[in-house]
Amino acid sequence: MKIFIRLLFLLLSTSSIIAQENTNQQNTLQVQFDAIYRTSSSYQDYKVIRKTRFQKLKTDVLDSIKELKNVIQEKEKLILTTSAEKNKLKTEIEQVQGNLDNAISKDNTVNILGINLSKSLYNIIVWGLIFTLLIGLLFFIYRFNNSNVLTRQAKDSLADVEFEFEQHRKKALEREQKVRRQLQDEINKQRGA
Repeated sequence: MKIFIRLLFLLLSTSSIIAQENTNQQNTLQVQFDAIYRTSSSYQDYKVIRKTRFQKLKTDVLDSIKELKNVIQEKEKLILTTSAEKNKLKTEIEQVQGNLDNAISKDNTVNILGINLSKSLYNIIVWGLIFTLLIGLLFFIYRFNNSNVLTRQAKDSLADVEFEFEQHRKKALEREQKVRRQLQDEINKQRGA
């Protein structure tokens, strides 16, 4: 009788499994395992599963594994290409950074007579030269003005001396003429006497 009950139970469970088989094709593996566990018959501590149901579950699991392997391979390819692109971009960034550093260093230097000087040193040198030339210019302006004043004083002194000399010469000439006239008068007196 036990065998009959078991066969009857097995027959009923397999018919319910066949009825649910079409709907489980679209279910996930978890749902399929749960459905098999619920619909399979029990024998002592074991579950009895129909072979067709087991084969269907096996093909579904293998298909899922195959799909997941394909997804993993695609992801690994994507990771490799992404890594290669990342390395390429990293190299390009390093090149661009190097070019930028060179451009900045060239921008911050000035080439004078074949000597590269930083802009700050160049500015110090240029402003130093400008300051030195300005001091020299102010010194020469001072010296020129001082010399001009001395020249004017010398000209004024010369004019005074020339005026005095002219006055003295006129007086000397007048004295000389007076002395000659007196001498001529004396000579005329002596001849006429």
